[in-house]
Amino acid sequence: MTVRRNVSPWASTVLVLTALLTTSCGGAGSNTASRGASSPSAVPHGHVEGAREAAEQQSRLLLNDPVGGDTRILDLVTGQVHTTAQVKDTVRLGTDGRFGYLHTPGGTHVLDSGVWMVDHGDHVHYYSAATRDVGELPAGSRAQVRSDAAVTAVTDEGGRALLYDRSELEQGKITSPVTLPGTHIGAVVPYEEHLLAFRNRSGTAELVVLDRRGKRVASPGVTCAEPRGDAVTRRGVIFGCADGALLVRAHNGAFTAEVIPYGTHAPATERATAFRHRPGSDTLTAAAGDDAVWVLDVAERTWTRVDTGPVVAVNTAGEGSPLLVLETDGSLHGYDIATGEQTARTKSLLTGGTWARTDGSAPVIEVDRSRAYVNDPESKKVFEIDYNDGLRIARSFDLDIRPVLMAETGR
Repeated sequence: MTVRRNVSPWASTVLVLTALLTTSCGGAGSNTASRGASSPSAVPHGHVEGAREAAEQQSRLLLNDPVGGDTRILDLVTGQVHTTAQVKDTVRLGTDGRFGYLHTPGGTHVLDSGVWMVDHGDHVHYYSAATRDVGELPAGSRAQVRSDAAVTAVTDEGGRALLYDRSELEQGKITSPVTLPGTHIGAVVPYEEHLLAFRNRSGTAELVVLDRRGKRVASPGVTCAEPRGDAVTRRGVIFGCADGALLVRAHNGAFTAEVIPYGTHAPATERATAFRHRPGSDTLTAAAGDDAVWVLDVAERTWTRVDTGPVVAVNTAGEGSPLLVLETDGSLHGYDIATGEQTARTKSLLTGGTWARTDGSAPVIEVDRSRAYVNDPESKKVFEIDYNDGLRIARSFDLDIRPVLMAETGR
């Protein structure tokens, strides 16, 4: 077992841009529902009409079987399973923490899971409400959906982007979107009341900062070769590039773009192209080819390559937690990120062998602050893992559908 760690100098390009960076609890970008409050005393702090605030995280799992279209919501607090709309031929299931996006060749079905959190930095609000089918977005199976508290950006496979009012989605409505001008490379990502995107400039992908109408407000002069994969962290937005990652941050009215190179040769087949992490964590994971994993520490600006076994799925909670790797032996393995040593392993969680898929519907590892979840379609089960206790199986949930696709909300 080997581990390679790189701590390389990183280049920084700083763009000064006047921007309104709202950090107060009642800010417009906070997803707070002080909407409609006549005065600070009219409603409790953090009140959301129609929702219940809780002291702890209210997590739910969205589950879908593409063949029959059966969709379920598993409440991880109560253990109850709820039936929702059938969505057949689902290719991918994504989430922004509250809404599930079930991508099919004919469109993208939006499902409100009814649980979410609002992070104000120094404190967090957790909410729960009834689940709701919202409707269809005119975006096919290859569309990319990214959200913040105010807007949801949908970028289709041709690079055209539509911007939806998130407050309307929260009310169960899909209204007419704003169509952004031009085309983009990869996903358009809402960030700090702006939009981050890549546009073609003389054959290269150039980072641009747009306002919420799609007008370019600045061009940092930074490029990203073959952008694939992105993740929003507390420290900024990460974009995967051919030679490493690009970290874009907003601080004191300025946007900065920092290159975090691999520091070692990474063949195209071993690039990090899809990031997985616990929401709120600054530690990102990605497959590094078939038999290894990349770990990107955004705070330290370093990449670590951990040699594992053949990888099906990967994730970590970060902050000293183990690296979790679901391997083709059907078992969940835990690794120490610093040393690369395997520290724990479960029994085989997967059955049937059909989970080894290449179409994006392989099992996944969802991680929150205390537990991890692994879906086994063939046995119609979801396993809850205590990753802080030697990967102990804390609970298993028996389902009436094959949970081929899974995503966690409420985090």
